[in-house]
Amino acid sequence: MSHLPRQRSRSVGPFSRLVEFCYAALRGRASFGPDRTPEHDTSLFDHMSTRSERTLTFTIIGLFVMAVMLMLMLPSCKHEPLLPPEQIFTSEGGTGGTAEPIDTNVYCDPDTVYFQQTILPMLVTYCATPGCHDAISHEEGVRLYDYQHIMQQVHPYDPGHSDLYDEVQDGDMPPNNSPQLSNAQQQLLYDWIMQGAQNNSCESTCNLDNVTWSGTILPLFELKCNGCHGGSNPQGSLSLNSWSVANTVAMDGRLAGAVQHVVDFSAMPPSGGMLPQCDIDKILIWVQAGAPNN
Repeated sequence: MSHLPRQRSRSVGPFSRLVEFCYAALRGRASFGPDRTPEHDTSLFDHMSTRSERTLTFTIIGLFVMAVMLMLMLPSCKHEPLLPPEQIFTSEGGTGGTAEPIDTNVYCDPDTVYFQQTILPMLVTYCATPGCHDAISHEEGVRLYDYQHIMQQVHPYDPGHSDLYDEVQDGDMPPNNSPQLSNAQQQLLYDWIMQGAQNNSCESTCNLDNVTWSGTILPLFELKCNGCHGGSNPQGSLSLNSWSVANTVAMDGRLAGAVQHVVDFSAMPPSGGMLPQCDIDKILIWVQAGAPNN
């Protein structure tokens, strides 16, 4: 019987040391070292006799064990490599890949007739010519070189009661000895009035690829220059419907000077402002290429 306490202390010795460590941390009293006695372990274990003390001690032990297990598990964790910013989102809203570039091109409604790009240049070249309805002559008090004056001859949404459209439709304007608007151009005028005769504007992104005489320059001249430089009696005896004439004025510099309104050159168009920059750029590209008949 005298050896029972010693056997008990051996069986609970390691456990009691851990208990004492946790318990002493709470109580602020503990002694550790090689000089501690088994009787000290036994008395300390016997001292924690209440249920609450034992519960608290085992709770602390459990937390300590969990902490040790977590520390052992951390090195085994693996993480996916971080994605660079450009691969986080795509145009579809997912991840991976790179975002598609933003389309910065301007697209105009093909069914809308725009005053600044279509109607004004057409009226200036066919109607606001010297001796007719320009700023100097303004025959019969009619001026057709800007929106304010043009609207004096137009009833929005009503081409049939618009003097401008009636004159064109009847063949009275332009005069018989001058180039006439084509059926397609008359339809543009009609559609513009039906759409409300707005002072609207839209410039699509300028496409300067594959500029040719037949596909680019000639259609441009027919729409915006033919009123002065077309028909049987073109101004300056320069019919820009002819490639040979257009090539001549392109090579001697007159065409580039005219469309850029350079001093000492006859401005083209003579009123209503310069051509849109995109049209000017197309003409200059064609000139710089040698004004070929392509």
